[in-house]
Amino acid sequence: MCQLLGMNCNTPTDIAFSFEGFRRRGGLTDHHTDGFGIAFFEGKGVRMLKDNKPCASSPLADLIQQYEIKSENVIAHIRKASQGQVALVNTHPFVRELWGEYWVFAHNGHLHHYPDTANHYFCAVGNTDSEWAFCFLLEELRQRFSQKPASDELFNAIATICTHIRQYGLFNFILSNGQWMIAHASTLLFYVIRQAPFGEAALIDDNMSIDFSAVTTPNDRVSVITTLPLTSNEHWQQLATNELILFENGNAVKRQKQPDSYYMSIEQGLMLARQAGAR
Repeated sequence: MCQLLGMNCNTPTDIAFSFEGFRRRGGLTDHHTDGFGIAFFEGKGVRMLKDNKPCASSPLADLIQQYEIKSENVIAHIRKASQGQVALVNTHPFVRELWGEYWVFAHNGHLHHYPDTANHYFCAVGNTDSEWAFCFLLEELRQRFSQKPASDELFNAIATICTHIRQYGLFNFILSNGQWMIAHASTLLFYVIRQAPFGEAALIDDNMSIDFSAVTTPNDRVSVITTLPLTSNEHWQQLATNELILFENGNAVKRQKQPDSYYMSIEQGLMLARQAGAR
């Protein structure tokens, strides 16, 4: 299945360490070779880089590592195509404007038999279920609110829309407007919060480690969200099935779980992805 990566911080931070392990899953340590993309918020602007070639060997991924862009909100995606051809137009993340701010979205899963939204204000450019879901979500918000609502009201509305979209299949996603980051799990999604006292972290997918105490201040706080843990010696917390969580300033500040939620094993999650066609 596709791989998701998100980072939400209380101060502009570079994602080089996490991205180095993550990118290797695009053709080296895993078989997701149908393109990748990454979006960095810089104030109200978004810097977006995409390639429909394997992430592990992409010169564009090399450029991202060399550039060392710092941001408070970053979303990255490695694609394993289940719907839509391998093409730049179908590569995540996707971006749209709503209420005068950019929204960035990336999805992992498989949706089917969903309704046609071609005549909506927000409509897909490519032909993936992922872009359909993003456009459907934004269209629902636009129709409910003429202007941006308060954070609690917005979070609750997104939770309601997620419940509707889940009826069409697996719906793991990361969404950000540059102020906060929201993640939703149907199957597998994990996160870690890095804050003082900082220690050393070692990547699972590469022989590389870093001592965060040497490159941070005591006030820094960074949340990293990913499909599967990136490091072997940090405490990764798993989202429950059908859980929605909001990160702001590097911290998990709001969450909603369904009464029947449980924590799926990695083996179960990968098996469901294979069965659904999101291999």
